[in-house]
Amino acid sequence: MGPFEYFEPQTVEEALSLLIKYGDRAKVIAGGTDLVPMMKQRTVKPEYIISLGLAGLNYVDIDSETALRIGALTTIRSLEQSQQLQSKYTVISQAASQLGSIAIRNVATVGGNLCNASPSAEMAPALMALSATTRLVSLVGERIVPLEGFFTGPGTTVLKPDELMTEIQVPAPLPNTAGVYLKHSQRGGEDLAVAGVAAVLTMDSGNDICTVARLVLGAVAPTPMRAYNAEAVLKGKQINDELIKEAAQIASDESRPIDDIRSSAEYRKEMIKVFARDAIRQAAKLAKTAS
Repeated sequence: MGPFEYFEPQTVEEALSLLIKYGDRAKVIAGGTDLVPMMKQRTVKPEYIISLGLAGLNYVDIDSETALRIGALTTIRSLEQSQQLQSKYTVISQAASQLGSIAIRNVATVGGNLCNASPSAEMAPALMALSATTRLVSLVGERIVPLEGFFTGPGTTVLKPDELMTEIQVPAPLPNTAGVYLKHSQRGGEDLAVAGVAAVLTMDSGNDICTVARLVLGAVAPTPMRAYNAEAVLKGKQINDELIKEAAQIASDESRPIDDIRSSAEYRKEMIKVFARDAIRQAAKLAKTAS
């Protein structure tokens, strides 16, 4: 790890000013679970570190209409343990519980996880399946960007050099909506995902018809991806085993994995088929009784 100068801004405005001053010679750090290993491996060599220890960006807030706001510096462990999320947004706490070890979840932040833009990151599929948006701020204003359009490639996003992510916003779920996140990894839950699936379904509980389907795949494309064709198969149909099997196969066909040190592309496609099937089945069952 090379030498660097360290800053602890007390406000978002101060942090943004430092970003403007030092430009691409600076890196922002929150929990540090992604940046520190890269610095130790010397794959990144920042001259300046801007530490975001801003208490005002650590919160989980559900308003009277159950719309959700999450501060970008909220720890993954807080998302995992939040009773509010376990009740209304189960897929978020479920995804959080599968990110690394407890020690990592205690310091890793949701904003850091998203901004690192790893194709295998757990939080992106769950939040994308819930139609989440991100609040990006600079000294000249702010913009709201759908999470689905936030990622541009492995490790890259639409975040500008003079911007910070401050909040994730999730709309209130429709009645009879539920979500499930499942992942497969080679060495248990603490390992990076070989394949991940988030399924969020809205059901007409009277006749088992799926009225809304969102299926998001992780670790099988350059960015987390919607399986649009699989969603279309489910929407407006009565959910049964044959339909689930068909949608899972289509999701596998839509995925675009690569061969790497953790898995082959062929194996990843097979795992998407298996985990999409299970996620759809579980989400449909939960949605029938969701309030």
